Amino acid sequence: MPAEMREQGFAESRLQLLSDISGAFRPGVLTALVGVSGAGKTTLMDVLAGRKTSGSIEGSITLSGYPKKQETFARISGYCEQTDIHSPNVTVYESILYSAWLRLSSDVDEKTRKIFVEEVMTLVELDVLRNAMVGLPGVDGLSTEQRKRLTIAVELVANPSIIFMDEPTSGLDARAAAIVMRLLLMKRGGRVIYAGELGRHSHKIVEYFEAIPGVEKITEGYNPATWMLEVSSPSAEARLNINFADIYANSDLYRKNQELIKELSVPPPGYEDLSFPTKYSQNFYNQCVANFWKQYKSYWKNPAHNAMRFLMTLIYALVFGTVFWQKGTKINSQQDLANLLGATYAAVFFLGSANCITVQPVVAIERTVFYREKAAGMYSPLAYAFTQTCVEVMYNIVQGIEYTLIIYSMIGYEWKAAKFFYFLFFIISCFNYFTLFGMMLVALSSSAMLANIIIAFVLPLWNLFSGFLVMRPLIPIWWRWYYWANPVSWTIYGVIGSQFGDNTSPVSVTGGSLVVVKQFLEDGMGIKHDFLGYVVLAHFAYVIGFFLVFAYSIKVLNFQKR
Repeated sequence: MPAEMREQGFAESRLQLLSDISGAFRPGVLTALVGVSGAGKTTLMDVLAGRKTSGSIEGSITLSGYPKKQETFARISGYCEQTDIHSPNVTVYESILYSAWLRLSSDVDEKTRKIFVEEVMTLVELDVLRNAMVGLPGVDGLSTEQRKRLTIAVELVANPSIIFMDEPTSGLDARAAAIVMRLLLMKRGGRVIYAGELGRHSHKIVEYFEAIPGVEKITEGYNPATWMLEVSSPSAEARLNINFADIYANSDLYRKNQELIKELSVPPPGYEDLSFPTKYSQNFYNQCVANFWKQYKSYWKNPAHNAMRFLMTLIYALVFGTVFWQKGTKINSQQDLANLLGATYAAVFFLGSANCITVQPVVAIERTVFYREKAAGMYSPLAYAFTQTCVEVMYNIVQGIEYTLIIYSMIGYEWKAAKFFYFLFFIISCFNYFTLFGMMLVALSSSAMLANIIIAFVLPLWNLFSGFLVMRPLIPIWWRWYYWANPVSWTIYGVIGSQFGDNTSPVSVTGGSLVVVKQFLEDGMGIKHDFLGYVVLAHFAYVIGFFLVFAYSIKVLNFQKR
């Protein structure tokens, strides 16, 4: 709220999700966070784990008496999220191995790492599903219960000192039976109404609530968890005209807990604050290797994206090749040059646009996984952006070679090494900047739908100012700047200039006169063969520029609201 409004007496209205929460978590003790829907359980866990991305947080969190530093805390903690977010196109084993690779200490060798992965998979009973694809929730792959176990395994394999689990419902009761358990019970509105030990058969919490006047005794054989939520519900508070949070705040148990908090807030003698020499457990090179390994496997196992990419490339190449069959060998008139300009425009724009659009769902799905992995301190955002770009560029190179070999021979461009490699370079660069532009828009947008809307606005403008519908000399001077800002126009310039910009053959133009091809391109279309060096640099600039914006956006923007 602006300061001027506060000075005029306007009250600041903010929804308070947590209120006066205090507590201490001791090593070797499992603490259950319990409360009705809307009590703020997930919010509290997000705050404690450092995963909260919105709102304001007041108060302090200490670790062994020292203020919590999130970068360090992320290295020693794990968080099993309720939503079970994983990359869909890798196997169970690959997901767990990838987490171990980036989160275990760098002095853990590969053999030890794989042994630990096997132990964790056996512990959570995923060894029989090691080669199963993770898939998308509710679509294919693992079931909900199996995905939950994978979430737990991905965090356990990091060997964390502290682990948070948000609603870990799959098979944990039996495994937790022998563990000493404490309970933090919250009411709606984010206030604590009990913090202490459960006791055998929950007798301590039962005794605590039964000691409050008016609270009904628990029926023999009734579930204590259900009973304590029922007797502490808002309707029960209204009926008894009491406030359980106030009762707890005035209890001996609360004072005992405050003394414990005070005691644990002082560092033990001789104990130093925990710190690591580096921000991440692996150096940048190893981060890139691990990320490239995962991205490569993820892309390889995604035929819906890549098989269709190469099939679409083949179809486009054959269609354009048959439509403009051997047009490059027949340059006798102005119309022949116009046909070649159309062939170049079609070859560049349509398949490039398809790359821009089809890459977006892939990047959008992986971005959600990236948010979780970034919060866990697994790697630098630059390593993620660089390796995802490298994998896309690798596929674009293969796609560009396939496309060039077919379309270059069918259209009948001149078979000279310089001309061929110019064409190949411009086609691959075109695929790369279109792909990176789509990736960049996803990184800049809150959703893939918004990125699609932006593309629907931008691509027609690139089409209009590409130099095909309206040649550059005919574009009004006040719009000509957009021609130079348009990457598609540079690619068309490069292909036409490299293939025909040095052609000295005469062609007939309107009126019947003859003009050399080179001169016609310079005067009529503004395309000069001597300018090709700058065109090459422009392609590098667009590819690098879109990549840098993508990498920076991935690093600083977080559209995940928690």
